Amino acid sequence: MSARVLNDVRRGFYLDSVVLMRLSRKITAMPGVQEATLMMATPANKRILADAGLLSAEGEDAAVNDLILAIRADTADAAKSALSAASASLDKPRSVGKTACVAHPRTLRAALLEQPDAKLALISVPGDYAAGEARKALRSGLNVMIFSDNVPLEEEIALKQEAKVLDRLVMGPDCGTAIIDGIPLAFANRVPRGDIGVIGASGTGMQEVTSLIAQGGRGISHAIGVGGRDLAREVGALSTLAAIDLLDADAATTRIVLISKPPHPDVARAVLARVGQSRKPFTVCFLGVSDVPLPASARAASTLRAAAEDALGAAIGRTRERTLKPPKPGGVLGLYSGGTLGAEAQFILLGAGRNVASNAVVPGAKYLAQAADGADRIIDLGADEFTRGRPHPMIDPAVRTDKLRAALADTSLAVILLDVVIGFGAHADPAGELAAALAGAPANRPHVVASVTGTEADPQMRSRQIATLEAGGVLVAPSNAAAAELALALSRC
Repeated sequence: MSARVLNDVRRGFYLDSVVLMRLSRKITAMPGVQEATLMMATPANKRILADAGLLSAEGEDAAVNDLILAIRADTADAAKSALSAASASLDKPRSVGKTACVAHPRTLRAALLEQPDAKLALISVPGDYAAGEARKALRSGLNVMIFSDNVPLEEEIALKQEAKVLDRLVMGPDCGTAIIDGIPLAFANRVPRGDIGVIGASGTGMQEVTSLIAQGGRGISHAIGVGGRDLAREVGALSTLAAIDLLDADAATTRIVLISKPPHPDVARAVLARVGQSRKPFTVCFLGVSDVPLPASARAASTLRAAAEDALGAAIGRTRERTLKPPKPGGVLGLYSGGTLGAEAQFILLGAGRNVASNAVVPGAKYLAQAADGADRIIDLGADEFTRGRPHPMIDPAVRTDKLRAALADTSLAVILLDVVIGFGAHADPAGELAAALAGAPANRPHVVASVTGTEADPQMRSRQIATLEAGGVLVAPSNAAAAELALALSRC
């Protein structure tokens, strides 16, 4: 029986991309539905739908400000039922507590009329429009967090240069995590207020460090995301330098942690020169970089765990699982939802002399297509190739659970390495999804090693996630770095 594809178009209708992703996942789980996607009808999104075989004539006629509901199902009846359910969810009034919200500002100007004291605008619109909205916000006196991705590089540079002139801060584009005045934004964790400030060019890297600091009994003053391209040569760390200025002047911040994947060398020197002008102590974690001279006020950290330990002034627990399982012959397969966590795992494996391949390579690793037989493989499932038209794996773990089931039967593997990232915006029970995939796995399956990035105060509760994983036979390490080290100990190449 051939599948049926149906589209419905909502004219002039907008919802945040995270909301749309969650609804897509809910509809995809309905009986008879093969795939469901809700997207704004930008040219880029329409190409994604067309490439996925999800665009019909109705969707092709949608304008850029319209929302496309795209369903592929086993039968026409199943497709119609899915569209009906999606429409009902879109029409359901949103509420705060028990009071229905009947009015929602549709423009930045209207929002400012309702909240004239606002200091920050969070931009989450299709990338084609994000720069324009961010520019309006800057010129209205607001700092800006741009959650949107696919913003052209030249637009990012122009926005950040304008923000510098206006004495404003631009976080992003593609800024997935921030904690401002104790308020978690986008993908973030609930952590105590404290005196440690964090600046990060990556979302999950900041989540790991802020969560480990919280587990160590300390708190965060602010965690400022700057976007993955900020430390590229073209951008020149404009937001990183602005964030350092802000935390340097903040009386509540006594120590600053700086996190990034390898920055351009010229940019690293400029950032460290600014660090050297501060009277506050810094912890600098440029993952994979060990040869950059630091000012006297800064100490280097080679891993995210080491960065948290330096900020805490205390060690974080190492795994106790090394003696519980015998090593197996074979390689390591990492199935990661967090790109920076996957990068950290690559560096740890490379540091042990292993051959490493990835779809998101770090210096020293090879691309998957160039990997030698037996190489360790670290897969970033949040990369564009896995998320075009689909929810991010932190929202919908399906892409990882499918790969996990296949990997459990792979006799060439010694260890499957996983990250479990909880907190606001993340799936309600990622550990439960993984445990379900492990049920019924072969007795001689590879060792499965994981860490949980998050806190007890998060909606998913870290201890509950750990208990679920351990009940499923997973070895849970206290940090992502410890998980990678345990994977090394349990595999023999």
